[in-house]
Order: sequence, then C-alpha cells, then structure tokens
Amino acid sequence: MKSMTGFAHHMISENGIQGTITLKSYNNRFLDISVSLPPSASGIEPRVRDFLGSRIARGKIECTLRLRKLEASLEDIELHFQSAKILSEQLRSLAEACQIDDRPSLDVLTRFPGIVEMNTEIDEAGLWQALSPALEETWREFEESRVREGLATEANIMSQLERLQSKLTEIEAQADTLEQLVHDQIVARFKELLAEKYDEGRVLQEVAVQLVRLTINEEIERLKAHFEAFQLMSAQPSCGKKLDFLCQEMNREVNTIGSKNMLVTISHAVVEMKDALENIREQLRNVE
Repeated sequence: MKSMTGFAHHMISENGIQGTITLKSYNNRFLDISVSLPPSASGIEPRVRDFLGSRIARGKIECTLRLRKLEASLEDIELHFQSAKILSEQLRSLAEACQIDDRPSLDVLTRFPGIVEMNTEIDEAGLWQALSPALEETWREFEESRVREGLATEANIMSQLERLQSKLTEIEAQADTLEQLVHDQIVARFKELLAEKYDEGRVLQEVAVQLVRLTINEEIERLKAHFEAFQLMSAQPSCGKKLDFLCQEMNREVNTIGSKNMLVTISHAVVEMKDALENIREQLRNVE
C-alpha cells in the first residue's frame, strides 16, 4: 500500500550539465502529471511524462527540472560587434556632453545586454542520457517516501478493520437473540389479535416469512467475505480505488443490518462499524 503523497529532490551534475530534479505528489482521484522544464529542455517532456506515467497509477504528480551548462565553448559565445560599436559611440557622445574626459572600457561595454550572448541550448539526446539515471534515482527516493507514509496509513486502516471485525463478532453473537425476538413478537401479536386461539402452523409460517425478511445471517457472511477480500486486495499495487469500492459494499451490508435490527446492542455495534468504515475511507483517499 503506497501513499499518493511523496517528495524527492536530487542534484544533477553530468556531461557539463548541472541542475536539480524535484518530484512532488498530492492526492487526486485520477492521474494528473505536471512537468516543468526550461525552454532548452522542452523536447524531452514526452519522455519524462512516459517515465512517470508508467510508474504511477493515480494522484497529482509534479516534476520540476532546473538546468544550466557548466562549461561554454567558443561556439557558445556570440559577439555583436555592430551593437558594441554603436554603444561605444553613444557613450563617448554622452561623456562629451557632460564634459567628462573618459572613454568606455571593454568591461563597461560587455555589461550591456545584447553585446555578448551565451548560447545555453542543451543537446536533447545528450541531456536525456545524462538525465535518465538521475531521474531514476530521484524516483527511487520518491517511492521510498511514498512507501513510508503508506505503511503508516496501512497500519491505521488495518486497526480500523480489526475494529470492524470485532463489532461484527458482537453482532453475530446476537443473531440468534434477534431471531428469537422476532419469533416472540409474532406469537405475542397473534395471541393479542386472536385471544390466544390461533393456529400454531400459521404462526410458524408467519415466523418463517418474517425471519427470511429480518435475519442478518447473509449480511454477516458477506461482510466476512468482504473483510477477507480487503486484506488480500490491500497487498496489491494501486489498490486505493478498489478498496474504496469494497468499503461501499461493506457500508451497504452494515446499513442493511441496521435496518433489520431490533436490539440496542446491535444498534451500538452498527454505529461503531459505520464510524470505522468512514475512518477507513478517509485514509484511502491518500492511497494510490
């Protein structure tokens, strides 16, 4: 069982490229992938999306990549001679107008934008080759954070499941008492209406009909099956949606028991079971 929330941050320093990769994820009913790359690396976005999409089933995941070149070659430097010449003439004219005996130095000229430009474009093929191992390592750390949080969530969910099982055991112990109560009430009703002159066979027939309608044995057995399925399913990857659906089925059975019940002890157990189910569903909102 993995949490949908996770975080990892990793440094990159490969093939003359330096930067960082950050992975963050949040709860979401469906899969939502957001990739933020510098313009120079926009061409690898489909590869990053495929990488993430093949490893996660649902949740909102954000991948942020920051990059810069460590080294520049002569081909990466572009000098704008004409712009520098015009700028130099303008600065000299400004100095003369201000009656300042000064000439603009090279240091001053190169500080102006557009005089010297660095080509920061990064080769996409080389970038992916350098990025792929770093992305794998970031994902490993990201998964570790999700597993750690998932283990804590699973422990909480399983404690609530034990609570459900305990309350179901209490209800099952009262099932015979509930059937006897139905029997006694029907007999008492017949006696009241017929002044103690009644057909016992007819009473038994009515009891049988009412027991079919009011017995909770089927609901108890279905809940037991759901509990077993829940434990098996929780060990599977990307189980959040399936477990939530199973909780809906459990809740339906608990509601049916509550509607058939005539015992205070069962009513209390039903309330406890509904509370436990709500706690489980709340936790499942954070499970992938």
